[in-house]
Parts: sequence; structure tokens; C-alpha cells
Amino acid sequence: MIRTKAQKQAVVTALVGRLRRAPTVYVTDFTGLNVARITELRRRLRAAGVEYVVVKNTLALRALGEAQVAGLEPHLGGPTGLVLAGADPAAAAKVLADFAREHEKPTIKAGLVEGRMITPAQVKQLAALPSRPELLAQVGGALQAPLAGFVGALHGLLYMMVGALEALQTQRAPGAAS
Repeated sequence: MIRTKAQKQAVVTALVGRLRRAPTVYVTDFTGLNVARITELRRRLRAAGVEYVVVKNTLALRALGEAQVAGLEPHLGGPTGLVLAGADPAAAAKVLADFAREHEKPTIKAGLVEGRMITPAQVKQLAALPSRPELLAQVGGALQAPLAGFVGALHGLLYMMVGALEALQTQRAPGAAS
């Protein structure tokens, strides 16, 4: 489809806005994926709160330059899709890794997390991490365990004190053998 200069600029402007909102960007090569599979990938990424954008490399280069996102330019060759993730870079990495495991595509070329370049191997390591809610649950459990032990110790001391007071009461009760 032939686009006019104004249409191309509109695409670049929209992509610049998306890039500025996304702290995490993954560059993928979707060669070998048909429309149905790309649609399935987009659906899974959208469920994780992530966008998948397929755009011409020349327009992507212009958008990266305008958004001042550096480091991804060398990886924009061939059929390229940009994964624009939000605050949780691991969620997008998990979806990409799971989809690639099932369909052997797309190939991850590079990533940019919080302004730092990462390799495809690092993206796979990121995908292997537990999710944010799981990590928070682990931290909560680690914080709760010592507190639960402390409460148990206090309960034991209180129980022993109640036992001692009951023994003292029965000892001082009228009619008790002294």
C-alpha cells in the first residue's frame, strides 16, 4: 500500500508516542508467522498489557530518533515487530518466550529495558523469572515467617504465665492443703 508523506508522518508520530510511554521495547523478527499466528501473538500480548507493532524499518528508525530511544537501530533489518511493554518487562518476555517455544517464532533480536540494551539470552532469562505478583508473595511470605514465629513465642510465654497464675490461685485457694 502506497502511503503519502502525511500518512507516514502520522504513523511515525503515533509510534513516537507509544515509544515514549513504553519503558521496555523488544525487537522481534516475525519471519515465518502467518496472519493468524501474528493475531494470536498480539492477542496474548494484549492480555498481558503489551502492544505489538509491525512497522516499516525506515519509519521505525525515524520514530526511534524522534523519541530519543537509542540502541535498537542496528537490529531493525528484515521483517520487524516491536513489542512495547509497560512497567513489567518480564510479562512481555514470558509471552514472547512461550509463543516462541510453541511455534519456534518470532525470533527476539534485542531488547531495551529502562534504557539498557539486553540480548536475546537476557530476554529469555527475564522470561524465566517469577512474575511480579509471585515475587511480591515471596517477599510477603519471607517477612511474615519471622513475625509468625515471634507471635508464637509470645503466645507460648502468655500460656506459661496463665498456667503459673492458675497454679498460684489453686495453691492460695481456701481449703487447699498447705
